[in-house]
Amino acid sequence: MGTGTGYAGAYGDGASGDSSFRILHVSTGNVCRSPITERLTRHALADRLGDPLWGGLIVESAGTWGHEGAPMEANAEAVLADFGADASGFVGRELLDEHVIRADLVLTATRDHRAQVISMGHSAGLRTFTLKEFTRLVRAIDPATLPPLDDGMVERARALVRAAAALRGWLLAPTAEADEVYDPYGAPLPFFRSVGDEINQALDPVVTALTGAPARA
Repeated sequence: MGTGTGYAGAYGDGASGDSSFRILHVSTGNVCRSPITERLTRHALADRLGDPLWGGLIVESAGTWGHEGAPMEANAEAVLADFGADASGFVGRELLDEHVIRADLVLTATRDHRAQVISMGHSAGLRTFTLKEFTRLVRAIDPATLPPLDDGMVERARALVRAAAALRGWLLAPTAEADEVYDPYGAPLPFFRSVGDEINQALDPVVTALTGAPARA
């Protein structure tokens, strides 16, 4: 597998196992939405944990029509700078079977991306959600029902995915569009910023549930 998200080796030591939990963010080109989501997730985890290894969580991204080897869009970098998140070292990747196989949780920008990931097989259905879908489900999960953080963040993350999958058929989106993050590719910076805000708001309850810690004021 290529280096893809820059310095993946700094965040884990290979295929997901008992000691790690891989989060894979997926969009189309892997130059706008999924890079923003990947780096905002890393930034939020660092903000809450202050730990460069984030308790065993590994955060990556790829694109269903990924621009292999491409840098992220300049407007995406500007959005990350607004949040104080690190955009350096990013390299685009095309989504491969091995990325899905290794992922413990796949979060996609749209329902079409979700369908494409699931169609790849690898028993991906129970661990693949749109980002906004997963946020909606996580909001409905009582944190007290998750394993305590003393058991480790990996165990807590796996339990969170199982709980969300169990709720999926019961907690439906108010509209189909509610689960979508629209593509800002080629749009001006203000639209990128609105997408960045949308992604950041969707990530906040997810990272809080994973870490047991709210964002610092």
